[in-house]
Amino acid sequence: MIPLILSVASSSLIFVIFKLFRHFNIDTFQAIVFNYVTAFSIGMFLYGDQWNDAYLDDSNWMLAALTAGILFICLFFLMGKSSQLNGVASTSVAVKMSMAASLLAMIVLLGAPLDFLNGSGILLAILGVFLVSYSKSAKVNSSWMLIVLFLGSGMLDFLLYFVQDTVLKELPDSIFTAVGLGTAGIFGMLILSAQWISGKRKFQWKNVVGGFVLGIPNYFSIYLLLVSYKSTGWSEITVLSITNVSVVVTSALIGFLAFREKAGIRKVMGLISAIVAITLLYLSNRP
Repeated sequence: MIPLILSVASSSLIFVIFKLFRHFNIDTFQAIVFNYVTAFSIGMFLYGDQWNDAYLDDSNWMLAALTAGILFICLFFLMGKSSQLNGVASTSVAVKMSMAASLLAMIVLLGAPLDFLNGSGILLAILGVFLVSYSKSAKVNSSWMLIVLFLGSGMLDFLLYFVQDTVLKELPDSIFTAVGLGTAGIFGMLILSAQWISGKRKFQWKNVVGGFVLGIPNYFSIYLLLVSYKSTGWSEITVLSITNVSVVVTSALIGFLAFREKAGIRKVMGLISAIVAITLLYLSNRP
């Protein structure tokens, strides 16, 4: 239970940090790239002693880490582009609603247990996330981007669970998380270096600092989620649902209280729906 709570807290902290990037005029893309480098360094610094050269004999987890790393950086690129063309609101809905795609994959492909109680919780969770995220001002200019973000983000969530459940055997979650984020960092640095050389972007130390600050909660948000799948004793769909919905609820509350965002009737209804969903999902896994 504690790893799940800390994972939610780390993911919610990422929301706050992104908000502060605007205040300090930090280049989000450069910060994201340095965030991956930081996350890899933190993982190896804290858990590097868990590494064993024998892990190199297993190509399955390395392929999974490579895939996760590519998804990390590609989805970020697409989120940035979609935010410009479709607006932040539409992009946010696509990413947050991707929970529905990953849950469906778990139920259909893995036969995740589903009964009336957790089924009702999942439906309320999806409704709550939609109501909190949706904005009437949302515009759509390139719908294909939103579709790819929806499916890609859902695929990433599903991949992380699938890897933890079936691929990772001797390899610790901590090392897989570090390698996956490090892979994203390598791709990001290659792209960023090309942009520096071409003059499209300018190196600034504040972006490095921003990436360092972001990298700490980013690493633990993923690592602790993987740990939560094992430690809570709950079904995988419950862990994923509660994590995603809790992050949305916490981020919304932070937005209302710290950044004075408007809390309309729709968002309040969404928060209530999300809280009821969390309660139902929790009760469905009590002995």
